[in-house]
Amino acid sequence: MTLMLANDDGVHALGLRTLADALTAIGHEVCVVAPDRDRSGASNSLTLDRPLHPVYLENGFISLNGTPTDCVHLGVNTFFVDRCERVISGINSGANLGDDVLYSGTVAAAMEGRFLAKTPIAVSLTGRTHFATAARVLIELLPKLESLALPTNSIININVPDRLYDDLNGIEVTRLGHRLSSDNPVLTTNPRGKECYWISAAGAAADAGPGTDFYAIEQGRVSITPIQMDMTLHSAIDTLSTQLR
Repeated sequence: MTLMLANDDGVHALGLRTLADALTAIGHEVCVVAPDRDRSGASNSLTLDRPLHPVYLENGFISLNGTPTDCVHLGVNTFFVDRCERVISGINSGANLGDDVLYSGTVAAAMEGRFLAKTPIAVSLTGRTHFATAARVLIELLPKLESLALPTNSIININVPDRLYDDLNGIEVTRLGHRLSSDNPVLTTNPRGKECYWISAAGAAADAGPGTDFYAIEQGRVSITPIQMDMTLHSAIDTLSTQLR
């Protein structure tokens, strides 16, 4: 199978290289387009105010001065037209749990692969060490996902505990949990005395009980969450229609 890989950590990230090497080693052809720098938190943004310039690296990867979504958009529609069957985004350095998926460039890159034949996958490691564990988990899951018939416009979000493979406690299919609001932005000044702000870290887990992705990770299990891109609140349509007549 020919797979397109992308990420939001940047084209030189260890997680991306580990994933590409692991998939190539078992016979997959990989086509890689990734941002030229870390674009974590870019969500589903497209670059519309300037041109995008691909740089072809010696290892065959394409570096792009854009967002993760830009990378997949150009990859499937320009660089590798009709070549790739599935987009895999990652391996991200850090978890994408609960509300993280709203901001995650890793998840967004996978979402942009929704028009291909096979369901896109986003894969994240909850830390920065055991990328080989996450790669092995993905490789073992791929054959099982071949016959999976998820609805169009859905993706699979995988989070892997940052530990040795033999220390994992299995896998669990989960729902998204939820976080508390993050702390307020941090006000500071730059060396020239100009006011500036740092966005604070994500809030702590709030809805993190059994069945959630947070809980699975806490128990040392791989979390596999199906995500849909249809954000319509279908249960409210009839009520709103009646009230707004």
